[in-house]
Formats: sequence, structure tokens, C-alpha cells
Amino acid sequence: MHRSRTARCARRGLAAFLAAGTLLTGLATATPALADTSTATVRDTRVVCTSRTPGLAPELSRDIARALAPRHGRSALALYDRRTRTHCEFKSGTHFDSASVVKVTVLSALLRQADEAHRKLTPTEVRQTTAMITKSDNDSTSALWRRIGPAGIKRFLALAHLRHTVPGPGTSWGLTQTTAGDQLTLMRLLDTDNPVLSPAARHYALGLMRHVVPDQRWGVPTGSPATTTTQVKNGWLPRATEGWRVHSVGSFTGHGRDYSMAVLSSGNRTMADGIATIEGASRVIHRDLSATASPAARR
Repeated sequence: MHRSRTARCARRGLAAFLAAGTLLTGLATATPALADTSTATVRDTRVVCTSRTPGLAPELSRDIARALAPRHGRSALALYDRRTRTHCEFKSGTHFDSASVVKVTVLSALLRQADEAHRKLTPTEVRQTTAMITKSDNDSTSALWRRIGPAGIKRFLALAHLRHTVPGPGTSWGLTQTTAGDQLTLMRLLDTDNPVLSPAARHYALGLMRHVVPDQRWGVPTGSPATTTTQVKNGWLPRATEGWRVHSVGSFTGHGRDYSMAVLSSGNRTMADGIATIEGASRVIHRDLSATASPAARR
């Protein structure tokens, strides 16, 4: 009898895992059928955009390329807008040291563990997750990284289909290797009903990202419509080689808006240079997507 119950539980677990994989594969491959596709080139690499909204793909690909072309260092970008079924990518499979954007992954892995254990976060975990996301506190991140453990982090990456994200060695969470494509997949996971993160977990994570302290709200929010609700997490890390890593991920919802983006960069001479790269791209993205709300506003 015990073996029968165990077998049934295993089959249900496998079915749930396969269902999650089907859904998350769909989240990660957002290119719609019957969409326009347009490309523009930045130093021999293409910005590729697809959209069901006529004229939007060429506009976005051109404007993103123009924003990134004069910037120094390396950069990568991934964007998805659910309302217009628009997807853009530029070097979205290139690996970067994650710096503090990995903190969204750490939070998500902890929330997944808590859900599996049918428990709420402890007061200590609430305090640490709040500090980790809203203030980018490193000590809290290190404590949570140890608590979740390598197996817990890897399990979440597998469930979330973050196939190109590799945890940093030992306690070096900031050296986790990630891509703009994976960061977009994670943001869409937080924005969409799915079998990996419960509605309560998603609500908690996005709530923290809405309350990031003012001096860390640079990056992808730049140029966003004042009426949108913004969820953001940034990361920055100077190293002896390839200069500053400066990243920003976020989502924008409300008043007819529903899109997410990730912009990663390295090889920046200063942190300000990296921020300028990210904000140049985010500004044109917000402008072009906002223009679709009013056909008369399009150039």
C-alpha cells in the first residue's frame, strides 16, 4: 500500500514537472506566429525583433541598435511585451558575471523551497529577503545562499528552465554566470501564472522589487511611463579584468502595459558608463512601446 501511494505521488510529481517544462518553454520562446521580423546591426551582431504590431519590430530593432552602437564594452538585451506580442534580443545568450541581479534568483529559489515545504518564510528570512532585494544587501544574500544550498539553487534553475545560468563557485554568488535571455525568462516567470512559483510567492517577490530604494532605481526603469508599476533589480560589480559589470532587469505593468526586459553589460570603464548603456536602450524601448498605445503618436 505504501509503495502504491509512493508510485502515485511520483507520477503526479513527474506530471507536474513536465507541465512546468511545457509552460516555461513557452515563456522562454516568445516569438509569435505570423509576426513581422526585423533586424539591425551593432558591430556585426544583429538586434532581432519580432512583433504582431505592424511597424513595431523595425522601429525597435533600429532604435535599440542606434542606442547600443556608440557604447563601449559588451552588452546584451532581451525584451518581451505581452500586449503587442513583441520579442527583441541582442546577444541574449552571452554569459556575464551576474553581480546582484542573481538576488532575484536567490529569492525565487527560497520561495520555491518554502512552498515545497508547505511553510511561510521565517521572520529572519523576511528580514533578509527584504534587505537583499530592496537595498541589495550582500550579507543577507550570503546567508540565504548558504541556507538554500547548491542543490536548492540548481533545482530551482532546472525547474525554471534557466538553462544557461550556472551558480557561482562556493559562496561567490555574484560570479554566477547568466544571460539576458535567462534573466528575461525569470522576469516572465514572476509575471505569469506557472507551476514553479505560487501566486503568493510571485506577489511577494514583485512587491519587494517595487520597493527598491530610490538610489537603486536606475537602469531599465529609465523612460518608463509614469503610470506604470515598475519592478526592478540592478547589479554592479568591478573586477580587475573587463572593468565594471552593470546590469538591470525589470518588468512594467498596469494601465495597459505588460512587458519585461533585461540589459546586461561588462567592460565598462566606470559604473556610470554601464548605467548609461542600459538607460540608453531602455529609454528607446519604453518610447517605442508607449507609442503603440496611440497610433497617432507613432513617427
